[in-house]
Amino acid sequence: MTVTGPDSEVPEALRSLADGRAAVRLRAALAVGTAPDARYVGALVERCAVEDEFFVRDMLTWALTRHPVALTLPALVREVGSERARARSQALHTLSKIGDRRAWPAITREVLTDADEEVARSAWRAAVLLVPEGREPELAAVLATRLGRGGRETRLSLSRALAALGEVVVPVLREAGAGPDPEVRAHALATERLLRDPDAGFEAAVEEAKRIVALGGDG
Repeated sequence: MTVTGPDSEVPEALRSLADGRAAVRLRAALAVGTAPDARYVGALVERCAVEDEFFVRDMLTWALTRHPVALTLPALVREVGSERARARSQALHTLSKIGDRRAWPAITREVLTDADEEVARSAWRAAVLLVPEGREPELAAVLATRLGRGGRETRLSLSRALAALGEVVVPVLREAGAGPDPEVRAHALATERLLRDPDAGFEAAVEEAKRIVALGGDG
């Protein structure tokens, strides 16, 4: 972990980010976010790439949001291209929390279709928040290619992302719902039901969609 600057001594909080105890790392991330310093950004991003504990990662993200976007955005965009899945996922998550649309070019088709489900889910959440006005149909078309894939959590995440885009997703959902793959059809129908009724439970929507598919209907 490298900290650049005029001081040769690494602040205690930064040393503690690498401590073997999660509670110590959590307090360190809180301390760094409470007293932002440009020298901390690199260390925070590096720790995000390897941190195993969810609550510590969440605090690291919070600490990064406390620093100037001019410093954090370039570093996080670089991490989106990392070979490490955890680095990609956490960088995308943090970009979604920062919410600066200048990060949009990093949300590529490759990222949206990442083979790692955690990375893909983070990319979808970031994409619906960062997509420029007018690019929603294009994003919906890419997201629709992932219908029917992954486990329950991944399918629910995709449905929520598509529903968040609003009515622009209806054409791609209708097209997918009329396709030959029953898993894709059911997922598309369930997603459209969530779009129409956000309060509907995902499991209920999926079961209803599967029933319709089994009966040969299109909803």
